[in-house]
Amino acid sequence: MNRYVVDASAVLAVLNDEPGADLLASPDDRFIVSAVNLAEVVAKLTDDGIAPDAIDEMIDQLPLEVHAFGAEMAVVTGLLRTATRRFGLSLGDRACLALARGLDLPALTTDRAWRQLDLDVAVRLLR
Repeated sequence: MNRYVVDASAVLAVLNDEPGADLLASPDDRFIVSAVNLAEVVAKLTDDGIAPDAIDEMIDQLPLEVHAFGAEMAVVTGLLRTATRRFGLSLGDRACLALARGLDLPALTTDRAWRQLDLDVAVRLLR
């Protein structure tokens, strides 16, 4: 079984049935998301006019393990700012990378800028 930490863009790709989304449908793989990234997903779905009950149903159908975002993760996420600033990574992006680093797992994203990062985190592009 493969395990990945996914960012909001990967989750949204699945929900929007975008190219590469089939990867997250694999029953043999496990997908982990930071609560910060899940909040980003919910915010985007809300912006798209989707009702809260429908958002809950959509999220519940995903094969995701949600990890809390505590003080330790907050510090690691903040410290990634220097290494990621020139690539324009958001707080959510850094939260995903911090979780991937902490769990020693690859991060899965659609953001091509992540390929240029020089971090001790493996990055895999969804598409």
